[in-house]
Amino acid sequence: MDATVGIDLVARAQAIAPLIAGEANEIERTRRLTPSVVEALIENGLYRALLPQSLGGSEAPPEIFMQMLEEIAKADASTAWCLGQCSVCAMIAASLDHEGAHAIFNTAPGILAWGAIAHEARAVEGGYRITARWDFASGSRQASWLGAHVRIANADGTPRKNPDGSPEMRTILFPLASAVMHDVWQAIGLAGTGTDSYEVNDLFIPDRFAVFRDVPSALREPGTLYRLPTGSTFSLGFAAVSLGVARATLDAAIALARAKHQSLAASAMRDNQAVQGLIGRSEADLRAARAYLYATANAMWRDLSATGTFSPVHRNAVRLAATWTIQQAAKVVDTAYHMAGATAVFRSNPFERRFRDMHAIAQQIQARDTHYEDVGKTILAESR
Repeated sequence: MDATVGIDLVARAQAIAPLIAGEANEIERTRRLTPSVVEALIENGLYRALLPQSLGGSEAPPEIFMQMLEEIAKADASTAWCLGQCSVCAMIAASLDHEGAHAIFNTAPGILAWGAIAHEARAVEGGYRITARWDFASGSRQASWLGAHVRIANADGTPRKNPDGSPEMRTILFPLASAVMHDVWQAIGLAGTGTDSYEVNDLFIPDRFAVFRDVPSALREPGTLYRLPTGSTFSLGFAAVSLGVARATLDAAIALARAKHQSLAASAMRDNQAVQGLIGRSEADLRAARAYLYATANAMWRDLSATGTFSPVHRNAVRLAATWTIQQAAKVVDTAYHMAGATAVFRSNPFERRFRDMHAIAQQIQARDTHYEDVGKTILAESR
Protein backbone atom coordinates (compact mmCIF):
# COMPACT_ATOMS: atom_id res chain seq x y z
CA MET A 1 0.00 0.00 0.00
CA ASP A 2 1.17 3.52 -0.75
CA ALA A 3 2.16 4.91 2.67
CA THR A 4 0.70 8.29 1.82
CA VAL A 5 -2.77 6.73 1.63
CA GLY A 6 -2.55 5.63 5.25
CA ILE A 7 -1.12 8.91 6.47
CA ASP A 8 -3.93 10.68 4.66
CA LEU A 9 -6.53 8.59 6.50
CA VAL A 10 -5.19 9.77 9.84
CA ALA A 11 -5.00 13.37 8.65
CA ARG A 12 -8.58 13.18 7.40
CA ALA A 13 -9.71 11.81 10.75
CA GLN A 14 -8.00 14.70 12.51
CA ALA A 15 -9.58 17.18 10.11
CA ILE A 16 -13.16 16.06 10.75
CA ALA A 17 -12.71 15.51 14.50
CA PRO A 18 -13.91 19.04 15.38
CA LEU A 19 -17.12 18.46 13.41
CA ILE A 20 -17.69 15.18 15.25
CA ALA A 21 -16.97 16.75 18.64
CA GLY A 22 -19.51 19.46 17.86
CA GLU A 23 -22.12 16.82 17.03
CA ALA A 24 -21.39 14.58 20.04
CA ASN A 25 -24.23 15.87 22.21
CA GLU A 26 -26.73 15.36 19.38
CA ILE A 27 -25.37 11.87 18.76
CA GLU A 28 -25.93 11.10 22.42
CA ARG A 29 -29.40 12.60 22.43
CA THR A 30 -30.69 10.91 19.27
CA ARG A 31 -28.75 7.67 19.85
CA ARG A 32 -27.40 7.66 16.31
CA LEU A 33 -24.66 9.33 14.31
CA THR A 34 -25.90 12.58 12.82
CA PRO A 35 -26.23 12.91 9.02
CA SER A 36 -23.37 15.41 8.87
CA VAL A 37 -21.04 13.03 10.71
CA VAL A 38 -21.95 10.07 8.50
CA GLU A 39 -21.49 12.22 5.41
CA ALA A 40 -18.05 13.35 6.59
CA LEU A 41 -16.94 9.78 7.30
CA ILE A 42 -18.11 8.63 3.88
CA GLU A 43 -16.74 11.59 1.93
CA ASN A 44 -13.32 11.19 3.55
CA GLY A 45 -13.21 7.45 2.84
CA LEU A 46 -12.85 6.43 6.48
CA TYR A 47 -15.37 3.58 6.25
CA ARG A 48 -13.19 2.18 3.44
CA ALA A 49 -10.00 2.00 5.48
CA LEU A 50 -9.87 -1.83 5.39
CA LEU A 51 -11.64 -2.35 2.07
CA PRO A 52 -9.48 -3.86 -0.72
CA GLN A 53 -7.78 -1.44 -3.07
CA SER A 54 -9.34 -3.35 -5.97
CA LEU A 55 -12.70 -1.97 -4.78
CA GLY A 56 -11.45 1.55 -4.18
CA GLY A 57 -10.55 1.02 -0.53
CA SER A 58 -7.38 1.98 1.32
CA GLU A 59 -6.44 -1.55 2.48
CA ALA A 60 -4.62 0.16 5.35
CA PRO A 61 -2.32 -1.71 7.76
CA PRO A 62 -3.45 -2.10 11.37
CA GLU A 63 -1.33 0.77 12.70
CA ILE A 64 -3.02 3.30 10.42
CA PHE A 65 -6.48 1.88 11.15
CA MET A 66 -5.80 2.19 14.88
CA GLN A 67 -4.49 5.75 14.64
CA MET A 68 -7.55 6.75 12.62
CA LEU A 69 -9.88 5.36 15.29
CA GLU A 70 -7.93 7.04 18.09
CA GLU A 71 -8.39 10.43 16.47
CA ILE A 72 -12.14 9.93 16.01
CA ALA A 73 -12.55 8.52 19.54
CA LYS A 74 -11.03 11.66 21.04
CA ALA A 75 -14.01 13.50 19.56
CA ASP A 76 -16.74 10.90 20.17
CA ALA A 77 -16.55 7.26 21.23
CA SER A 78 -19.80 6.20 19.55
CA THR A 79 -18.63 7.48 16.18
CA ALA A 80 -15.30 5.71 16.53
CA TRP A 81 -17.00 2.49 17.62
CA CYS A 82 -19.33 2.48 14.59
CA LEU A 83 -16.46 3.31 12.28
CA GLY A 84 -14.32 0.52 13.72
CA GLN A 85 -17.13 -2.02 13.54
CA CYS A 86 -18.15 -1.26 9.96
CA SER A 87 -14.55 -0.96 8.74
CA VAL A 88 -13.72 -4.46 9.96
CA CYS A 89 -16.96 -5.82 8.51
CA ALA A 90 -15.78 -4.52 5.13
CA MET A 91 -12.87 -6.97 5.24
CA ILE A 92 -15.36 -9.68 4.20
CA ALA A 93 -15.09 -8.17 0.71
CA ALA A 94 -11.87 -10.14 0.32
CA SER A 95 -13.91 -13.37 0.40
CA LEU A 96 -16.61 -12.26 -2.05
CA ASP A 97 -16.56 -12.39 -5.83
CA HIS A 98 -15.77 -8.97 -7.23
CA GLU A 99 -19.25 -8.35 -8.57
CA GLY A 100 -20.89 -9.18 -5.24
CA ALA A 101 -18.41 -7.05 -3.31
CA HIS A 102 -18.95 -4.18 -5.73
CA ALA A 103 -22.72 -4.38 -5.23
CA ILE A 104 -22.33 -4.03 -1.46
CA PHE A 105 -19.47 -1.61 -1.05
CA ASN A 106 -19.65 0.57 -4.15
CA THR A 107 -23.35 1.32 -4.00
CA ALA A 108 -23.99 4.27 -1.67
CA PRO A 109 -23.62 4.34 1.26
CA GLY A 110 -21.59 1.13 0.93
CA ILE A 111 -21.65 0.27 4.64
CA LEU A 112 -21.99 -3.23 6.11
CA ALA A 113 -22.72 -4.09 9.75
CA TRP A 114 -23.21 -7.35 11.59
CA GLY A 115 -23.89 -8.71 15.06
CA ALA A 116 -23.16 -11.71 17.22
CA ILE A 117 -22.67 -15.30 16.00
CA ALA A 118 -25.88 -17.31 16.27
CA HIS A 119 -28.36 -19.61 14.52
CA GLU A 120 -28.34 -21.92 11.54
CA ALA A 121 -28.96 -21.54 7.82
CA ARG A 122 -30.27 -24.51 5.83
CA ALA A 123 -28.93 -25.35 2.38
CA VAL A 124 -31.42 -25.11 -0.50
CA GLU A 125 -30.98 -25.05 -4.24
CA GLY A 126 -28.78 -22.09 -5.16
CA GLY A 127 -28.14 -20.94 -1.61
CA TYR A 128 -29.54 -21.00 1.90
CA ARG A 129 -32.68 -20.11 3.82
CA ILE A 130 -32.85 -18.77 7.34
CA THR A 131 -35.23 -17.42 9.95
CA ALA A 132 -33.36 -15.86 12.86
CA ARG A 133 -32.67 -12.85 15.05
CA TRP A 134 -29.28 -11.46 16.01
CA ASP A 135 -28.06 -8.87 18.52
CA PHE A 136 -25.27 -6.29 18.84
CA ALA A 137 -25.26 -4.81 15.33
CA SER A 138 -23.20 -1.69 16.03
CA GLY A 139 -23.29 0.76 13.14
CA SER A 140 -26.41 -0.77 11.61
CA ARG A 141 -28.22 2.58 11.55
CA GLN A 142 -25.80 3.78 8.90
CA ALA A 143 -25.58 0.49 7.00
CA SER A 144 -27.11 -0.53 3.68
CA TRP A 145 -26.27 -4.23 4.12
CA LEU A 146 -26.25 -6.55 7.12
CA GLY A 147 -24.38 -9.76 7.82
CA ALA A 148 -24.62 -12.69 10.21
CA HIS A 149 -22.33 -15.57 11.14
CA VAL A 150 -24.25 -18.83 11.11
CA ARG A 151 -23.84 -22.58 11.24
CA ILE A 152 -24.75 -24.42 8.05
CA ALA A 153 -27.17 -27.35 7.90
CA ASN A 154 -27.68 -29.66 4.94
CA ALA A 155 -31.05 -29.81 3.18
CA ASP A 156 -32.07 -32.69 5.46
CA GLY A 157 -31.27 -30.67 8.57
CA THR A 158 -28.08 -32.47 9.53
CA PRO A 159 -25.16 -30.23 10.53
CA ARG A 160 -22.60 -29.66 7.81
CA LYS A 161 -19.07 -30.32 9.00
CA ASN A 162 -15.64 -29.10 8.02
CA PRO A 163 -12.96 -31.70 7.20
CA ASP A 164 -11.71 -31.51 10.79
CA GLY A 165 -15.18 -32.30 12.14
CA SER A 166 -16.01 -28.80 13.36
CA PRO A 167 -19.31 -27.16 12.35
CA GLU A 168 -19.23 -25.31 9.05
CA MET A 169 -19.70 -21.58 9.62
CA ARG A 170 -20.43 -18.99 6.98
CA THR A 171 -21.09 -15.28 6.92
CA ILE A 172 -24.33 -14.48 5.15
CA LEU A 173 -24.91 -11.02 3.69
CA PHE A 174 -28.20 -9.39 2.76
CA PRO A 175 -29.65 -5.92 2.16
CA LEU A 176 -30.80 -4.10 5.28
CA ALA A 177 -34.22 -3.78 3.65
CA SER A 178 -34.60 -7.57 3.94
CA ALA A 179 -34.49 -7.40 7.76
CA VAL A 180 -36.68 -6.07 10.53
CA MET A 181 -34.70 -3.83 12.88
CA HIS A 182 -35.39 -3.66 16.62
CA ASP A 183 -34.40 -0.52 18.53
CA VAL A 184 -33.08 -2.14 21.71
CA TRP A 185 -29.93 -0.13 22.43
CA GLN A 186 -30.78 1.67 25.66
CA ALA A 187 -27.35 1.45 27.22
CA ILE A 188 -25.21 3.17 29.85
CA GLY A 189 -22.66 4.25 27.27
CA LEU A 190 -21.85 4.25 23.55
CA ALA A 191 -25.43 5.46 23.16
CA GLY A 192 -24.94 6.61 19.59
CA THR A 193 -23.74 3.27 18.22
CA GLY A 194 -27.25 1.97 17.53
CA THR A 195 -26.18 -1.51 18.55
CA ASP A 196 -29.58 -2.90 17.69
CA SER A 197 -31.08 -6.32 17.00
CA TYR A 198 -32.27 -7.49 13.60
CA GLU A 199 -34.23 -10.43 12.27
CA VAL A 200 -35.18 -12.12 9.03
CA ASN A 201 -38.01 -14.50 8.18
CA ASP A 202 -37.48 -17.31 5.67
CA LEU A 203 -34.88 -15.23 3.87
CA PHE A 204 -33.11 -16.71 0.83
CA ILE A 205 -29.36 -16.07 0.66
CA PRO A 206 -27.73 -16.76 -2.72
CA ASP A 207 -24.53 -18.83 -2.65
CA ARG A 208 -22.42 -15.83 -3.63
CA PHE A 209 -23.47 -13.99 -0.46
CA ALA A 210 -22.72 -16.88 1.93
CA VAL A 211 -18.96 -16.95 2.35
CA PHE A 212 -16.27 -18.23 4.66
CA ARG A 213 -14.83 -15.65 7.06
CA ASP A 214 -11.21 -15.76 8.21
CA VAL A 215 -10.43 -18.81 6.05
CA PRO A 216 -7.23 -18.09 4.09
CA SER A 217 -7.96 -20.67 1.39
CA ALA A 218 -11.26 -18.92 0.59
CA LEU A 219 -9.72 -15.49 0.03
CA ARG A 220 -10.07 -13.81 -3.36
CA GLU A 221 -7.74 -10.93 -2.48
CA PRO A 222 -3.93 -11.29 -2.20
CA GLY A 223 -3.32 -8.51 0.34
CA THR A 224 -1.61 -9.31 3.63
CA LEU A 225 -4.39 -7.50 5.50
CA TYR A 226 -6.88 -10.26 4.74
CA ARG A 227 -4.68 -12.87 6.41
CA LEU A 228 -5.42 -11.02 9.64
CA PRO A 229 -8.55 -12.48 11.28
CA THR A 230 -11.42 -10.07 11.75
CA GLY A 231 -11.71 -10.97 15.45
CA SER A 232 -8.16 -9.80 16.10
CA THR A 233 -8.72 -6.70 13.99
CA PHE A 234 -11.77 -5.85 16.08
CA SER A 235 -9.64 -6.22 19.21
CA LEU A 236 -6.95 -3.86 17.95
CA GLY A 237 -9.51 -1.35 16.72
CA PHE A 238 -11.59 -1.22 19.86
CA ALA A 239 -8.47 -1.02 22.03
CA ALA A 240 -7.45 2.00 19.95
CA VAL A 241 -10.88 3.52 20.57
CA SER A 242 -10.32 3.11 24.30
CA LEU A 243 -6.98 4.92 24.01
CA GLY A 244 -8.64 7.83 22.26
CA VAL A 245 -11.33 8.11 24.94
CA ALA A 246 -8.73 7.94 27.71
CA ARG A 247 -6.51 10.53 26.01
CA ALA A 248 -9.39 12.98 25.66
CA THR A 249 -10.56 12.43 29.24
CA LEU A 250 -7.11 12.87 30.74
CA ASP A 251 -6.50 15.98 28.62
CA ALA A 252 -9.78 17.42 29.93
CA ALA A 253 -8.66 16.73 33.51
CA ILE A 254 -5.32 18.40 32.86
CA ALA A 255 -7.02 21.48 31.41
CA LEU A 256 -9.36 21.61 34.41
CA ALA A 257 -6.50 21.29 36.88
CA ARG A 258 -4.67 24.18 35.27
CA ALA A 259 -7.62 26.50 35.85
CA LYS A 260 -9.74 25.24 38.74
CA HIS A 261 -9.64 26.27 42.37
CA GLN A 262 -11.12 23.55 44.54
CA SER A 263 -13.81 24.58 47.01
CA LEU A 264 -12.33 26.25 50.13
CA ALA A 265 -8.81 25.78 48.77
CA ALA A 266 -6.49 28.75 48.49
CA SER A 267 -4.50 27.42 45.56
CA ALA A 268 -5.33 26.04 42.13
CA MET A 269 -5.55 22.31 41.48
CA ARG A 270 -2.35 22.55 39.44
CA ASP A 271 -0.40 23.29 42.63
CA ASN A 272 -1.85 20.31 44.52
CA GLN A 273 0.80 17.61 44.84
CA ALA A 274 -1.80 14.84 44.96
CA VAL A 275 -3.25 16.05 41.65
CA GLN A 276 0.22 16.36 40.16
CA GLY A 277 0.99 12.78 41.13
CA LEU A 278 -2.26 11.43 39.73
CA ILE A 279 -1.69 13.17 36.42
CA GLY A 280 1.89 11.96 36.20
CA ARG A 281 0.97 8.34 36.94
CA SER A 282 -2.03 8.40 34.61
CA GLU A 283 0.08 9.84 31.82
CA ALA A 284 2.59 7.03 32.30
CA ASP A 285 -0.15 4.38 32.35
CA LEU A 286 -1.69 5.70 29.15
CA ARG A 287 1.60 6.03 27.30
CA ALA A 288 2.62 2.53 28.40
CA ALA A 289 -0.66 1.02 27.24
CA ARG A 290 -0.44 2.73 23.87
CA ALA A 291 3.19 1.71 23.37
CA TYR A 292 2.40 -1.91 24.25
CA LEU A 293 -0.61 -2.10 21.94
CA TYR A 294 1.16 -0.58 18.96
CA ALA A 295 4.36 -2.57 19.52
CA THR A 296 2.31 -5.78 19.57
CA ALA A 297 0.35 -4.81 16.46
CA ASN A 298 3.48 -3.82 14.55
CA ALA A 299 5.42 -6.96 15.51
CA MET A 300 2.48 -9.10 14.43
CA TRP A 301 2.18 -7.19 11.16
CA ARG A 302 5.88 -7.61 10.35
CA ASP A 303 5.64 -11.38 10.88
CA LEU A 304 2.39 -11.63 8.95
CA SER A 305 3.83 -9.64 6.05
CA ALA A 306 6.90 -11.87 5.94
CA THR A 307 5.22 -15.26 6.37
CA GLY A 308 1.61 -14.79 5.28
CA THR A 309 0.55 -16.78 8.34
CA PHE A 310 -1.33 -15.54 11.40
CA SER A 311 -0.28 -17.92 14.15
CA PRO A 312 -1.75 -18.79 17.57
CA VAL A 313 1.17 -16.84 19.03
CA HIS A 314 -0.01 -13.74 17.18
CA ARG A 315 -3.60 -14.32 18.28
CA ASN A 316 -2.64 -14.54 21.95
CA ALA A 317 -0.33 -11.54 21.73
CA VAL A 318 -3.06 -9.36 20.22
CA ARG A 319 -5.67 -10.62 22.67
CA LEU A 320 -3.45 -9.92 25.66
CA ALA A 321 -2.39 -6.46 24.51
CA ALA A 322 -5.91 -5.37 23.57
CA THR A 323 -7.45 -6.60 26.82
CA TRP A 324 -4.82 -4.94 28.98
CA THR A 325 -4.96 -1.71 26.99
CA ILE A 326 -8.72 -1.38 27.37
CA GLN A 327 -8.50 -2.03 31.10
CA GLN A 328 -5.66 0.45 31.53
CA ALA A 329 -7.59 3.04 29.56
CA ALA A 330 -10.56 2.53 31.89
CA LYS A 331 -8.27 3.15 34.89
CA VAL A 332 -7.05 6.40 33.37
CA VAL A 333 -10.61 7.55 32.69
CA ASP A 334 -11.66 6.67 36.23
CA THR A 335 -8.75 8.64 37.68
CA ALA A 336 -9.48 11.67 35.50
CA TYR A 337 -13.18 11.52 36.35
CA HIS A 338 -12.61 11.39 40.10
CA MET A 339 -9.93 14.07 39.88
CA ALA A 340 -12.49 16.44 38.35
CA GLY A 341 -14.70 16.20 41.43
CA ALA A 342 -18.24 17.55 41.18
CA THR A 343 -17.41 19.13 37.83
CA ALA A 344 -17.42 15.66 36.27
CA VAL A 345 -21.07 14.88 36.93
CA PHE A 346 -22.51 17.64 34.75
CA ARG A 347 -23.42 16.79 31.17
CA SER A 348 -22.10 20.16 30.06
CA ASN A 349 -18.54 19.12 30.95
CA PRO A 350 -16.31 16.66 29.05
CA PHE A 351 -16.25 13.87 31.62
CA GLU A 352 -19.50 12.06 32.32
CA ARG A 353 -20.24 10.83 28.80
CA ARG A 354 -16.67 9.64 28.32
CA PHE A 355 -16.82 7.90 31.70
CA ARG A 356 -19.96 6.03 30.63
CA ASP A 357 -18.61 5.30 27.15
CA MET A 358 -15.39 3.90 28.55
CA HIS A 359 -17.21 1.58 30.90
CA ALA A 360 -19.44 0.38 28.07
CA ILE A 361 -16.26 -0.43 26.11
CA ALA A 362 -14.75 -2.24 29.08
CA GLN A 363 -17.81 -4.53 29.29
CA GLN A 364 -17.37 -5.76 25.71
CA ILE A 365 -15.89 -9.13 24.82
CA GLN A 366 -12.50 -7.61 23.92
CA ALA A 367 -11.87 -6.64 27.56
CA ARG A 368 -12.93 -9.83 29.35
CA ASP A 369 -10.70 -11.14 32.12
CA THR A 370 -11.06 -14.64 30.66
CA HIS A 371 -8.59 -13.61 27.94
CA TYR A 372 -5.87 -13.57 30.60
CA GLU A 373 -6.83 -17.13 31.51
CA ASP A 374 -6.63 -18.22 27.88
CA VAL A 375 -3.21 -16.68 27.43
CA GLY A 376 -1.99 -17.98 30.78
CA LYS A 377 -3.13 -21.49 29.90
CA THR A 378 -1.16 -21.31 26.66
CA ILE A 379 1.95 -20.04 28.43
CA LEU A 380 1.79 -22.82 31.01
CA ALA A 381 1.36 -25.47 28.31
CA GLU A 382 4.51 -24.38 26.47
CA SER A 383 7.48 -26.70 26.76
CA ARG A 384 10.65 -25.13 28.03
